Amino acid sequence: MPRTALRVRRWAAIAVLGGLLAGCGTGEADTGGPAVAPENGSGARTTTEVRPIEAATRITDAKGVTVALPKPPEKIVCLVALCDDILVELGMTPAATNSQVLAHPKFLGEKEAAEIPVVPGGFLSPEVEAILSHRPDLVIGLEDTHGKLAPALKGATTFWPVQPGSWQDSVGYLRDLAALTGRTEQGEKAEKTFRTRLAQAEQRKSDKTALIVYGSDENFGVATPESDVAAGLFPKISHYPWKSRGVDGSYSLEEILARDVDVLFVETLSFGAPDGKLSDKLAKNPLWSRIPAVRNGKVIEVDSEVWAKGRGTRSLGVVLDEATAALR
Repeated sequence: MPRTALRVRRWAAIAVLGGLLAGCGTGEADTGGPAVAPENGSGARTTTEVRPIEAATRITDAKGVTVALPKPPEKIVCLVALCDDILVELGMTPAATNSQVLAHPKFLGEKEAAEIPVVPGGFLSPEVEAILSHRPDLVIGLEDTHGKLAPALKGATTFWPVQPGSWQDSVGYLRDLAALTGRTEQGEKAEKTFRTRLAQAEQRKSDKTALIVYGSDENFGVATPESDVAAGLFPKISHYPWKSRGVDGSYSLEEILARDVDVLFVETLSFGAPDGKLSDKLAKNPLWSRIPAVRNGKVIEVDSEVWAKGRGTRSLGVVLDEATAALR
């Protein structure tokens, strides 16, 4: 796969190599807090119990980052889609964003999303002056991409670097922002809704083999539970025999063919103007038509803004709904 596409998917999926998911593979039960997931994403059944959230002006997240504010933030600039996801769950909208996830019908929809100011510079290089022009109380960005902005923002606003590696991390960030904004009831409700949805999906776990692939052309990558928040849900709801091979490793169509994939989810990554679906490009390879999912019409093109970039409880709820429907 071209190196540019690999880098973009790393930013979209949050590669969690080098011990980012500290405690992986512990197999500990989910106790209702933002505990770290087992490496294979399965482990104990998800509890639907939700601990109360208390309003606070100071929190320390699961990664050890402390955020302290003088009052609940009202103007929040989102540099990563997880932020937009959480704000919608809390009944808020960002002061500005560089994500397209808000246009999804399960979020704000295209019309309302078009009214949210866009931070120029794109995901990789958002412009500091543009961010500060919105006079934000809080700016939320991805640690390994936007952490470099922290010095320029210091003194003018508070910057919160996030780095989700599992759905438990995403729930933890939801709870933390609910505490900071004082929207504790909304946060508890959103967590409860997601946990219930995941627990129900686990109870109806499919015996079908699933696969998520991503890319922008006929080259592709495989989303694995170790490197992708959405893929981390799949061992709980299906047979998902895919393990991370590192930043530059992936699977061949020959290997995929040997696994008898029943349902194949495809994320087409766009670099500027749309240039066609990844599944259509992969169809040029004669091996593609031999995959059971292809033969049986079970190739589903999904919204990469939600599946690859959202990573919050609302996005993951959409993933669960679409995945479980296809895996029946």
